[in-house]
Amino acid sequence: GLGAAGHPLLGAAVELAGGDGVVLTGRLSAGGVEWLAEHVVGGVVVFPGTGFVELGLCAGELVGCDRLEDLTVAVPLVVPERGGVRVQVRVGVEDGAGRRSVEIHTCADDAFDSGSWTLHATGTLSGALETGAADAYDFSVWPPRGAVAESVEGVYDRLAGLGLSYGPSFRGLRSVWRRGGEV
Repeated sequence: GLGAAGHPLLGAAVELAGGDGVVLTGRLSAGGVEWLAEHVVGGVVVFPGTGFVELGLCAGELVGCDRLEDLTVAVPLVVPERGGVRVQVRVGVEDGAGRRSVEIHTCADDAFDSGSWTLHATGTLSGALETGAADAYDFSVWPPRGAVAESVEGVYDRLAGLGLSYGPSFRGLRSVWRRGGEV
């Protein structure tokens, strides 16, 4: 009864009987997903916020919603040093406006009771962005007019001093611009 989710972190998907939504499942571990061990906060491996965005978008694409309108991370996902966690991404039924809820839950590999699941993130999925909303910003001009380049020298050392240790997979910052209060 499972279908392939077509995603490196989510291995299977199932449409719930009665049209009550979709559930995607997978498993995360620091040993199974090597780049996870490179995202350390306060000395522990934490699943990155952008990972929740990716899981939500993957689930949305499966049900024809290619936009994640909002996402709230309520509880960080600490990845255990040994073993892993089971992941479920639940997508609700479509409302009258074409939106669907999305929830991301995990539980320990060895937990099999319904009370052991942790809700990490909730959000709203929808269809394509309406014409005009993206036109408010000129994406062809970069950096933005009036922006001033800032130095990124030593930024990862400074972050490490704050307890945020990023390995090579998370060191993508190459440049930063500031314009007034915007960065």
